[in-house]
Amino acid sequence: MNDTIIKLSRNTDRAPISATSTQSVAFSHYNNISAQLPIDPKTGTLVAAEITAQAKQCLDNIKAIVESTEHLMDNVIKITVFLKDIADMTAVDTVYRTFFSDYLPTRNVVMVAELPMSGALVQMDALLSNGEGTHPQAPCELAKVAKNTDNAPIDSLSTQTVAFSHYNNVSAQLPINPASGQIIAGGITEQTTQCLANIKKILTSIDVGVDDIVKINVFITNLSDIAAVDDVYSTFFPDTAIARAVNYLPARTVTMVSGLPMGALVQIDAVLSHGDGTLPQAVEDRHGIVIKANNTEQAPKHSLSTQTVAFSHYNHLSGQLPINPKTSKLIGSDIKVQSKQCLENIKAIVESIDHKMDDIVKVTIQLKDISDIDTVNDIYTTFFDGELPARTVFGVSAIPMDALIQIDAVLSNAEGTPPVR
Repeated sequence: MNDTIIKLSRNTDRAPISATSTQSVAFSHYNNISAQLPIDPKTGTLVAAEITAQAKQCLDNIKAIVESTEHLMDNVIKITVFLKDIADMTAVDTVYRTFFSDYLPTRNVVMVAELPMSGALVQMDALLSNGEGTHPQAPCELAKVAKNTDNAPIDSLSTQTVAFSHYNNVSAQLPINPASGQIIAGGITEQTTQCLANIKKILTSIDVGVDDIVKINVFITNLSDIAAVDDVYSTFFPDTAIARAVNYLPARTVTMVSGLPMGALVQIDAVLSHGDGTLPQAVEDRHGIVIKANNTEQAPKHSLSTQTVAFSHYNHLSGQLPINPKTSKLIGSDIKVQSKQCLENIKAIVESIDHKMDDIVKVTIQLKDISDIDTVNDIYTTFFDGELPARTVFGVSAIPMDALIQIDAVLSNAEGTPPVR
């Protein structure tokens, strides 16, 4: 492989164009799509204030972006749905199923406190397969591998795990007993255990271990539950003697949401390394790709996550809070100061692995007050010299450490990880 794989950033006027993000950013064999609001690209305004129309517009916008890159909706690997009211999920699902024919991507559905545009009831982002790769990779129509196991909950509108190239995305897992199809009895400890057990069962079904996870996203409805979640989480990671020896932990982001499907208290999804790759990759290129986990003293460290985890041609960063790495304390109480600190922490991590901010392909921003977005944008754009990454922004009612903002990122990793030739 070549260490100069070029990021491909694209916009189409058939979907809403933003001054602070790029609609689609492709790198290697994946394409990251910015969160789409229910905006009519012709008028730049929200469609009717009704959930069915808004859900359709979000998906129409994603479809327009996907097709502008000469792909199909069936090339989508994952979709995340952000709802203002979890009760709207049934209406969204009715629309959603009409956009996919013979295949369903992995999916995550959450209820959030606010969305970036007044009157918006729903927002969706997506991850797209990119078989042709990006220059100078030769085109290669890699095959998706979508699988379900009866040992974990099966959903009629998502696939448990979808592998493509050297990554595998796992649908968000609720604390559902797969035998009964119901949320298990008990509180946050029992529910967290069930979510992680479901993920482990899915991984076992594809002959993969927990320590092959590179990124975990934890969604909780009560921030005070985080200690109990962490207690359970620490029993699952590290999982093997090798991982324990090096204290390997995935990158991680914890998000407080306003509601989850089925009234759950917690939901967890995962991004998984997939050293086998997917056909038709050559056998000699398919085995033993190494996970590279890295921490730097120049950014805050966390006992249950690694700052950045690289695998193959991508690098996943943990959610960054506005913490001064020298004091381990939250910095200031002003959104401008806190936004700058989050981005400085990300920059320090990125530079510690000999990359630059313009290598970032996707950014996700959580805000305690969605009206702070203009102030955040003024700072955000100063951290990039070239085309802006794909981006998702949403409002939450609380952030760990009572912060005003949290940011995570996905970074291109052109050099790949061994044994790249």
